Amino acid sequence: MKTCFWVFIVLSVLILQGCARFSVESRVENADSMAEQVGWKKQTIDTEYFAIRSYSPRFEKSRLSDRLAVYIEGDGLAWISRTKPSSNPTPMNPLALTLAMKDRGSAVYLGRPCQYVEDKKCSRKYWTAERFAPEVVASMDEAVSLVKAKMHASQLVLVGYSGGGAVAALVAAKRDDVVRLVTVAGNLDPQKWTQQLNVSPLTGSLNPADYWEKLTDIPQLHLVGENDSSVPLFVAESYQGRFPAEKKPEVKVVEGFDHHCCWSTQWPELME
Repeated sequence: MKTCFWVFIVLSVLILQGCARFSVESRVENADSMAEQVGWKKQTIDTEYFAIRSYSPRFEKSRLSDRLAVYIEGDGLAWISRTKPSSNPTPMNPLALTLAMKDRGSAVYLGRPCQYVEDKKCSRKYWTAERFAPEVVASMDEAVSLVKAKMHASQLVLVGYSGGGAVAALVAAKRDDVVRLVTVAGNLDPQKWTQQLNVSPLTGSLNPADYWEKLTDIPQLHLVGENDSSVPLFVAESYQGRFPAEKKPEVKVVEGFDHHCCWSTQWPELME
């Protein structure tokens, strides 16, 4: 009887530790700590639709330049399982933040709506079916304009990871100051992605591939992990196929990489 009791206690402690490790607070603290370790500071940017979390170098230490790289986070912890959405999409491992902090130029990081910050406008639809909704894109576009003005930049390089790649492309399609678009494991054709992987369609979301005409004059690089089963190569190829032969954006497959590994180990060399 005593043995069963202690087994129960140990299992309970492990479960509680696991819950604490995955809690929203711990995920936010993790990003805050990552930023603080390299001298970056956090800011909450209020836009018309959503509050957006930004991390950027402290201005007294930053290297202001005409060109600013804006890194956009992926979908984060959007789903707990294939059928159960998360209650909060704040990422456990914010890969786009890691990449931004490795950038050798002037760079800032933007989280996605409902990540890191409490916002009454948030609901699960904004990290599930409507993750690329018009109001999401408009909010991110406004946040990009605000950080651009604050950093006194005139040109933008948009870098998006995973679902952030879709957002980066959709934002780029709205602007005339984007001089380069880079995606890492980017979901550039969500319609094709949902069809091929047999997942629920992203009803209410915009599809970057539908906006190819507005992106033809922007130099692009789309990096795909050879072993990425989350956003496989066919997604980037479907997006690329929308463009005429003389305007097709570059798609580069990186051997040995998957959706998460090992982008930060070779950054920023991979996009140079």
